[in-house]
Amino acid sequence: MRSKVRIRCAIPVVALGLIVTGCSDNSVTPGTVDIGSTNDINPRDRSELRDGGNLRLAITNFPENFNYLHIDGTTDTTASVINPTMPSPWVSNAAGELTVDHNYFTDIKLTNTSPQQVTYTINPQAVWSDGSPITWADLQSEAAALSTRDPGFLISSPSGFDRVEKVERGVDDRQAIVTFNKPYAEWQSQFSPLYPKSVTATPDTFSNADHDTLPVSSGPFMVTGIDRAQNRITLGRNPKWWGDAPKLDTITLSVLDDSAVLPGIQNNEIDYAYMSGIENVTGAKNSKNVVLRRTPEPSWSHLTFNGGKGALLEDPQLRIAISKAIDRQALVSAAQNGVVDNPTPLNNHIYMKGQKGYQDNSSPIAFDPDEAARMLDALGWKLNGDVREKDGRKLELRDVMYQQEAWVQTAQIVQQNLAKVGVKLTIQTVPGQGLFKDVIDPGNFDIAQFSWGGSVLPLGALPQIYAYDPNNPNSQLSNKARIGSPELNALIEETIAELDPAKAIELANKCDQMIFAEGYSIPLQQASGTYAVRDNLANYGAFGLASPDYTKVGFLK
Repeated sequence: MRSKVRIRCAIPVVALGLIVTGCSDNSVTPGTVDIGSTNDINPRDRSELRDGGNLRLAITNFPENFNYLHIDGTTDTTASVINPTMPSPWVSNAAGELTVDHNYFTDIKLTNTSPQQVTYTINPQAVWSDGSPITWADLQSEAAALSTRDPGFLISSPSGFDRVEKVERGVDDRQAIVTFNKPYAEWQSQFSPLYPKSVTATPDTFSNADHDTLPVSSGPFMVTGIDRAQNRITLGRNPKWWGDAPKLDTITLSVLDDSAVLPGIQNNEIDYAYMSGIENVTGAKNSKNVVLRRTPEPSWSHLTFNGGKGALLEDPQLRIAISKAIDRQALVSAAQNGVVDNPTPLNNHIYMKGQKGYQDNSSPIAFDPDEAARMLDALGWKLNGDVREKDGRKLELRDVMYQQEAWVQTAQIVQQNLAKVGVKLTIQTVPGQGLFKDVIDPGNFDIAQFSWGGSVLPLGALPQIYAYDPNNPNSQLSNKARIGSPELNALIEETIAELDPAKAIELANKCDQMIFAEGYSIPLQQASGTYAVRDNLANYGAFGLASPDYTKVGFLK
């Protein structure tokens, strides 16, 4: 379960669909993928819940780094650990409306607009799990680490801190005043999550303090055990927590192979899991003491190209030609058949269907295999037998993905599409551990298949994912495709500085049009948000845009 306020996280496992390989008894009513203003979490009063219990969740792999701000840490797996354990300034309801999380801050105000200035007043009870108070210095240290001024900090996103002039002490240690040197529209995404200054103080601590565990946290839960032999992380109650006591005793996160997730639900070994594809959804629906909970969420699957210097797909026109040969509608129909009513591709990189601002910008990659073949010919890629060649180099692409049946079946359709225009595709699967750190981030791919987890604040994706400076090592890591331009960078800067929401939407869509035109990636399907949940689990399920409240999660009496 991802926070809906933070920067986007990379999701290796969830293909958000599974191609039907045989007939099945489909008793599932198809739903929508359009983002709405409600959710499905079995809301119950705390008085209806029993004290105690263990919430059993599945994760793909151990976090590469428990620091979510680190380039190796901004993944769905790390988010699963830090959501119950780390502070964030804001919580979101099902409609995506933000309010201050008063567990951590008594007040947050935009106190000036020229220059832009935000004042954070910290809850005087808020402490880290080691007993030390949360102070303005923690905010100052995180802002400095993410400012991009020191490239030694391997950050996944600047989160607008490259536009912050200074962070100062307010009336006391429990108040921080953030002053910007450039406007930043989505300032509410900052400090989400907040880490202690002991983690963000130096490039070394940033990379290593939370590399193997989370020694200092500040939530209703804390990491109490890591068993790598059993592939399990245990979260227990934080004895220093000052808010409402959580109902659960523990949360356990077990590393499971994708093929073990549905059996884990069916055999009462886990309590909650995302279900992709009609076979998994039907299997979960027919399981004893399990219910399906569904709410569309801002997550989406895609094919991302490697357009870095020297890469086979460095030429944007070649990427466009490849894109035109791929039948997105066929991929999405196969993946979401029976789960989603009238499934169609996502046609925007920034806004999700149902979000204000969504429009179809995908015309540059419209499916047209004949045009794809003509473009390839014009670019000098000539057929030699079944595969095209140019200057003695074959047009053979390597497609990497998490080792999951859904992703492989998606790749097989892509493989068939590309073969028709003389492009050979090799499919390479990688275990969850190391997919990004060892394969995607170093650029060891031609096409990569994974998903992005989105946010109620969508503009943050622009500088995080699509801005690119080939001379900046951080930019080379956060921009997985290594694709961009000074013109797009300038438009991104203009967009995130625009404080008028309507104008920001207009500018963001201009950015998206440029992203499609450069052949950055091929959006596929938006998530249906379908989860298998134990039927006696309350205040947990398909959250949509909402943030979970882990003090209220529990099992019915």
